[in-house]
Amino acid sequence: MKSISGKKFARILEGLGWNLVRINGSHHIYMKQGSTARISLPIHGTDDLKIGLLRHFMKVAGITEKEL
Repeated sequence: MKSISGKKFARILEGLGWNLVRINGSHHIYMKQGSTARISLPIHGTDDLKIGLLRHFMKVAGITEKEL
């Protein structure tokens, strides 16, 4: 699995209907209409997300590895 930056993952989330609710420091909080799930995405410049964290976000958002 390839690792991607928080900025790129944020663009993917927004393309799938997730909305940026608020920003708390370097964490961008995303929610989707009709879902109780919430994703607190750390955006640290161009630093890549750790693989375990990326997999967790993908599971919550319902994103497959092919969609990355």
